Amino acid sequence: MSETPPVEKTKIIAVTNQKGGVGKTTTAINLASALVEKGRRVLLVDLDPQGNASTGLGVEPDAREYSTYDLLTGEISAKEVISVTQWDNLWLSPATTDLSSADMELHANERRSFLLHRALHHAELEDYRFDYILIDCPPSLSLLTVNAMVAADSVLVPLQAEFFALEGLSQLMLTVREVRQSANPKLRIEGVVLTMYDVRNNLSQQVEADVRATLGEIVFRTMIPRNVRISEAPSYAQSVLHYDSSSRGAKAYRALATELLSRHEGATRRGKYEQEA
Repeated sequence: MSETPPVEKTKIIAVTNQKGGVGKTTTAINLASALVEKGRRVLLVDLDPQGNASTGLGVEPDAREYSTYDLLTGEISAKEVISVTQWDNLWLSPATTDLSSADMELHANERRSFLLHRALHHAELEDYRFDYILIDCPPSLSLLTVNAMVAADSVLVPLQAEFFALEGLSQLMLTVREVRQSANPKLRIEGVVLTMYDVRNNLSQQVEADVRATLGEIVFRTMIPRNVRISEAPSYAQSVLHYDSSSRGAKAYRALATELLSRHEGATRRGKYEQEA
């Protein structure tokens, strides 16, 4: 396990793309596991009513007494919702189908866009000393996704290396801009990570070139390959790092975590030097 120092402040990252099937939940699970492997304390918040992140970490539906929905309503304390996983330093706020009705049930609440922010910034979470909180968002630009953006410091966008990769991304960026203007002025784009990349496929290479030309430096250098081990791991309720530690998929998510940490900790050091100057 890496001995690199943890970040000084909990970083909250919303992993989102309104398009399904792009590797969003897979990225949330495996990035969380890679950060833990590097010595960080991580909470994964499952905000998707499908609950795939919860299942992927081995928490079956009948074991989810409380869920992220209870975090939103505030009727249950965060410590009752957050559960340990089978891996040290990785916690989960599980999802249930209750989240599917959140848009309608919470619509009358005047602070409906700030419910997750309230929960994740509550003093009781300080005892956990999380370095990172990753939010696995639903594949839609719903009230749940807006809650994630209002609560988060940044947005991480998994983008499948396919022909229509950039379609729909403009709407996501517009939503980020609207949230920044109305509710969370500090929200930023953490980055875009290309997923399901096939180096042997000319189309993947063309998509990569187009995405980098269009989005520039916000695109991570690390790309997640199309890898059968990544696909198999959830059926064993494991991340790919635990399922096959030496696979290309595991190595890619470790590289993504390293790149993410270098961005954050480099920025922390620069900010400290600027204050001292």
